[in-house]
Amino acid sequence: MQWTNKGSALLLAGALLVLSGPLAAPTASGAPALRLAPGASRTAAEPAEPAEGPDPLDFAVVVDQSASLAEKDLARETEAAALLSQGEISERSRAAVIGFGSSEKSGQSPVREVCPLTVADAAGRERLSECVQQLGHIDTARMGPGTDFPAAIRQAVTRLTEARPDGAKTPAAPKVVFLLTDGKLDVADSPEYGTDRDTRQSNGARRLTEELARARAAGVQIWPLGFGSEIDRSALTAMAEGGYRGACSDIPGSVPVMRVVGTSAEIDKALQETFAAARCARIAQGTVGKPPADLTVTIPPLATDGSLTVAKHDPKVRVTYYDPAGRKVPVGGEFDGSSFEVSGQDGPVEALRVKDPLPGRWRVHIEAPEGHGDREVAVRAIWQGRLRSDVTLDPASPRAGEKVTVQVRMQTRRGVVITDPRQLAGLSASAEVAGAGFAPFTFRLADDGRAPDAKAGDVRFTGTFTLPAGATGDLELVTRMAAPGITSDRRPVHARRGPDVPVVTAGLAVERTTVHPGGTVRGTLDVTNNDSAPHTLRLALQDQTPGTEITVAPTPVTAAAGKSTRIPFTVTLAAGTALGELGGRIAVVDTGARDAVLDTAFLDVLVVAPPTWWDRWWKAVTGGAVVVLVLAVLTAIRLVARRRRRDLTGLTLELRDDGRSLYTLTVRKGQSESGAFAFTVDEPYGGPPTLRNVRGTAAATAHVLRRTGSGELLLRSRGGGQVPVRAGEPIGLGDHELVVRGGRTPTPRTRDLPWSRRTRDPRRTGSGRDSGRGTDPGTRTDTGAAAGSGPGAGGATGGSDTYDRNF
Repeated sequence: MQWTNKGSALLLAGALLVLSGPLAAPTASGAPALRLAPGASRTAAEPAEPAEGPDPLDFAVVVDQSASLAEKDLARETEAAALLSQGEISERSRAAVIGFGSSEKSGQSPVREVCPLTVADAAGRERLSECVQQLGHIDTARMGPGTDFPAAIRQAVTRLTEARPDGAKTPAAPKVVFLLTDGKLDVADSPEYGTDRDTRQSNGARRLTEELARARAAGVQIWPLGFGSEIDRSALTAMAEGGYRGACSDIPGSVPVMRVVGTSAEIDKALQETFAAARCARIAQGTVGKPPADLTVTIPPLATDGSLTVAKHDPKVRVTYYDPAGRKVPVGGEFDGSSFEVSGQDGPVEALRVKDPLPGRWRVHIEAPEGHGDREVAVRAIWQGRLRSDVTLDPASPRAGEKVTVQVRMQTRRGVVITDPRQLAGLSASAEVAGAGFAPFTFRLADDGRAPDAKAGDVRFTGTFTLPAGATGDLELVTRMAAPGITSDRRPVHARRGPDVPVVTAGLAVERTTVHPGGTVRGTLDVTNNDSAPHTLRLALQDQTPGTEITVAPTPVTAAAGKSTRIPFTVTLAAGTALGELGGRIAVVDTGARDAVLDTAFLDVLVVAPPTWWDRWWKAVTGGAVVVLVLAVLTAIRLVARRRRRDLTGLTLELRDDGRSLYTLTVRKGQSESGAFAFTVDEPYGGPPTLRNVRGTAAATAHVLRRTGSGELLLRSRGGGQVPVRAGEPIGLGDHELVVRGGRTPTPRTRDLPWSRRTRDPRRTGSGRDSGRGTDPGTRTDTGAAAGSGPGAGGATGGSDTYDRNF
C-alpha cells in the first residue's frame, strides 16, 4: 500500500503532536533564569518557582492540504492525528491543529482550524481526540487547492499568542509551529493577493516575509518539514530562519532549521530528529510486533517524566504495562513512587504517562480478539529529565577578592544520584553569580579532570570564580545545564560575603566509605577560633534524598576561644536507608553569626546490603564440611579395611582324630559376620563326626572361631575359654583336634601375645564334650590328653581371663 506525500505529512502531524513535551520559554537559553537574593541587582525577569512536572508548551501542527488525498491516506491522517491527545507529557500544554490550502473563490478559506488551542489535560485530550477526526474529510468547496503559507502562519501565530486561561499563574510557555508541506508557495489563483498570477505570487512572497517577522516578534519558532520532490528548499529555510531564533538550550541544533525527506520511509527518522531538536527531549524507540506479543522500550535513569505511546491502529487491541521489575503497573494513581495515567484505551493510540518512572526496560503486552491482530503495533517512549543540582561552595562564605571553587553533582527526583558520565553525554554546565555590589557574571563548570576538577568522568562538575572586590552582602549562584532531554531544577544557592579576616574557620572531612543500612560514617571537624570568646557551631545535613533518615552527632559543638580544635563526629544511617549512593552533604554553621555556613562536604557514601550469615561464615562452614567429609571417608576406609581383615571367608576347618582327617568345612562368604564363625561338631550315632555352621541363638552354645582386628585367630570352645589358633597347627576340640588352613590367616606376632609369656595349664584345654546328635554328654569326660597333643594345644591356661568371652 503506497502513501501519498499528503498522507505522510498528515501522519507526521499527528506524531509531532504526540511527541510534544517541555521546552524552554523564548526568553530562556536552556538555563534557569536567575532569582536574586534580597539586595542584589536584578538582571532578568524573575521566573516563578517551577512546577514538579514538565514545562508546558503551546504548539500548533499546521498541515498542508493543498492537494487532494486518497481515501486510504485520509484514514491514516485521522489515525496519526489521534496521537496528539495521547502522547503529550505535560497536562499544562496547549495544542492546535490547522489545515491549510488556498482561497480562490467565494465560500473558500485558506485555513481550516480543525482543533482550536486546547489545554492538553485529561478532558482536553479527549476533546482533541474527537476534533482531529475532521482531518479525515476535505471539503473542496471551502478550501482551494493552492498553498497559502502566509495565511497558515498568521493563523497559527494568532492562536499561539492568545492568553493562557490561568493568566499570570503560569510563566509564558514557549510557542512552536510544526509546518508540514509537500509543495511550495502557490497563491497564483488567490484573488486577495492581486489581479494576475505573477503579481499574486510576488505579493504572497512579500506577505510571507511579513508574517515571519510577526512570528519572530511574538517569540514563535517555526520548524518546517518538507516531503517529496517539489519542495522549495530556499523558502523552507527562509521560514525557519524568519521565525523566532531562540533555543530550548545552549546545545547546537536546538535553533529551528528546515528538514526535507524524499520518501515516507524516512519519516520516522526525520520526526525523531525534528522533535528532539525543537523540544530538547529524547525519544526511545521500542520494538514492533503483532498481537499477541510483548513489546519493550527502555527508559533511562535520567528520566523524571515520560510517556509510553502504543500505536495500536485497532481500538480492539488491549495493552498491559509492566515496569522493569516485572510488576504490572496501574492504569491510574500512585505505585512505588511513580504516578500513572493511561489514556486512549478505546482509540487507535494508547499512552501511559508516568511521573518519576522506574528506569530500565519496560514491557508492553498486547492482545487482540480474533480478526483484529493483523496489523503491527509499535511502542516508543518520550522522556525528559529534570535534574536537581547539589552544589557546594569552597569556601562557603568567601571574602571579597577570594577565589571560590564550585562543585556540582546531579540527581533525579527519585533521589537517584547520576554517577555514569555516559548518561550526561553532550551536557554543558555553567553557573551564574549575582549579588550586591557587583554585576552578575557567568563561569564554566567542567568534568574534564583539569584543575580545579579533581577527576574526569566522576560526574562532578567543577569551576572557580573570584568574588569581586565590590561584593558587599548576599550572594546567589544558579547552575545552568544544557543537554537534550535535560532541564535544570532552577534552585538558587544562597551565600553571604564573609568578613575580610575570618573570625572562625572550619574544615570538614568525611570518610569515603561503604556502609550498610544502620551503619555509621566517621568524620572530623577542624576549627580555628580567632575570637576572644568561644563560638557554638552546629553540624547540619543538607539536600538529603527524600525519605532518608540520617543523624549527625555531636551537635552543637563548641570552638574554644583563641585556639584550634579537632572534633570527631559521626553520621548514622537509619536501618531502613535505601541502597545506593547517599545523596546530600554536611555543613558546619556558626550559630552566633546568623547560621553562616563555614564549610560543606559531600557525603561520599555508598550504602550496600549487609552481609548475610552465609557471607560471613561460608569459609568456616565449607572448611568444616570438608574436614568432616575427610574424617568420614577415612573412618569408612578404616572400617572397611578392618572388616576385610577380620573376614574368615575361605578358611577351612578340618576335624581330626589321632592325625586322621574326619571332616572339613570351608567358611563361605557371609558366614563370618563381624569376623566370627560359629560351628558345632555333630556326632551321629554310628557315623563319623561332622562340622556344621550354626547361626542365631544356637551360636551362643557353639564353638566360635574369630579373627581380631590385628588379624589373629582365636577359638572359643563351647563352654570354655578362648585360645589362639595358628594356621596349620592342631588345637584340641573336645575328643578331637581342629586344624585351620587357608584364607588370609596371618601369623601373629608372638611377642605381643599373652601365651608367649605364660605357662598354659593343660587341664584347661577343651573342657566338655560336643553336644552333637546321638552323643551322651555323660559317657565321656575331657581328660585333657587330646588337648595336649599338637603344638597348638598349649596356652589355654588363663585364656578365659586374657581374652574376651563375649566377642
